[in-house]
Amino acid sequence: QVQLVESGGGLVQAGGSLRLSCAASGRTFSSVTMGWFRQTPGKEREFVAAISLSKTYYADSVKGRFTISRDIAKNTVFLQMNSLKPEDTAVYYCAAGYRPFSERLSPSSPFGSWGQGTQVTVSS
Repeated sequence: QVQLVESGGGLVQAGGSLRLSCAASGRTFSSVTMGWFRQTPGKEREFVAAISLSKTYYADSVKGRFTISRDIAKNTVFLQMNSLKPEDTAVYYCAAGYRPFSERLSPSSPFGSWGQGTQVTVSS
């Protein structure tokens, strides 16, 4: 099992930037894929970005604005969020899994471990 702890959330004005971090511990050697999801009240959790076998994947809504990266030595994954919009407001969750990411499958299919989430609020 992998334990995940997110940090870096907060309140930012529209157009601003935030950088989320997710520190992994435990069976991190099995984390082939790491990713970020987000959720707002009353809505299903939605895919944001993933990094798997050195490839990156993004939801259309964040392409060109968000960048996912990974520091394998530090067992940490990052989400750099630029040009933030009010609709990016959500709780952001880090996820890890041992299966490779596939665009032909559900975005959540590789993931078996989830963090507790960090709140991101973008004011207009």
